[in-house]
Amino acid sequence: MTNATILLARHGLSQDDRYSKTHVARLTQSILQYPTNDWSDRRLIEWIQQVPFQDLPGREAMINPLTDDLPYQSFDPYIRGIVRWLNTLGILTLSCCDGHARGQASVTLQQAPSLEQWQLLELALPQQMTMQLIHLTLQLNYRRSGFASLLLFAERLYRLTADQHYLKTLRLERFKHRLLTWLEVPGVSRRERLVAMRLRNELKSQTDFLYTDKRGNVLATIPCGVGPTVLLSAHMDTVELIEEDRVILEDGTTLRSSSGILGADDRAGITTILEVLDRVRNTNFSGTLKLAFTVQEEIGCRGAEGIDPAFLKDVDAAIVVDRRGTRDIVTACRNQIPFCTQEFGQLFEEAGRLVGMPDWQTTTNGGSSDTNVFAGFGIPSVNLSVGYRHEHTEHETVDYAATFETVALIESVLHHQLIPVRS
Repeated sequence: MTNATILLARHGLSQDDRYSKTHVARLTQSILQYPTNDWSDRRLIEWIQQVPFQDLPGREAMINPLTDDLPYQSFDPYIRGIVRWLNTLGILTLSCCDGHARGQASVTLQQAPSLEQWQLLELALPQQMTMQLIHLTLQLNYRRSGFASLLLFAERLYRLTADQHYLKTLRLERFKHRLLTWLEVPGVSRRERLVAMRLRNELKSQTDFLYTDKRGNVLATIPCGVGPTVLLSAHMDTVELIEEDRVILEDGTTLRSSSGILGADDRAGITTILEVLDRVRNTNFSGTLKLAFTVQEEIGCRGAEGIDPAFLKDVDAAIVVDRRGTRDIVTACRNQIPFCTQEFGQLFEEAGRLVGMPDWQTTTNGGSSDTNVFAGFGIPSVNLSVGYRHEHTEHETVDYAATFETVALIESVLHHQLIPVRS
């Protein structure tokens, strides 16, 4: 997309509009008279305000986009684009206000957005903004970032209407910010309390049963219907302290620390599981999810070894998310200690093929991890790659796009109901 296309979209306009016979077409034709090298957000607002129109309703008017031609030029300057692309996405509006620099914009809707529409809005919402729906009025708080965040929201909504791949881009961007947040949480072995507290705060509204056991592991149960019980697990400790003044540097989709360890082992695993939880309700999964966020994995898997066997008794399969690299399905430790049967590992290869990632492959050359412990309880288990490399060193990196692919793999396993109930 060109810069000119994006600038127009931020204000609710499109070059394609000029071929129709609407108010917005007349408005776009007027704007297109100006050379694109003179365009900016401020200039476009000024030019729109200068376009003469007669007999238009006031900017606070209740307008039905199904029956009326929306007069975008009469709307408040910083809300036009949002209203235009909301309607294009099928989220029909009645009135709007950009807040007039008071810090809260609003759009009144004809009906509440569907779950899918609400998820699109959440993905498109800039980090600097908050959003809530009160009595069919969508309130957008931009107090910290000014009007620019409203224009950015409009731009993102437009991209959702124009580019079928942009939804994946937004999901990946949101996932990156989630991972960055967890990479800042310290928790060396034996000092995981802050990690546990944050996990409990995030999980308490999603779980049916949540507690911290005597070892300090955070354990939870999430019922999702009748079917297998699947354990998702990652560890909370890092091998060393995360340095306080370090900066996380980005190179494409790769993250690294300016000094010391990055902590992606296993903050990437924690983030993956939390993302899966957000998405599982939109899958066909029927069964129970159990969660085990363990302590002291880096010093001998002591947390996993201390889990009450009663918590694990009904688990049909364990998915640990703590393997370096990409697209490995670890089914044994050092080619000697099996975690599961070959057929069980192949279920995950099939899940990869079903979601367009056929190069997920089983390997028996794994290292020591909590997977050993769960397999020792007789639970078929795998350990999945989660995108980090050079763990335990100052050269540690994580490719968050690869981490996000692990989310997609687990989601595919659950959605296609590939894990059987053990007899």
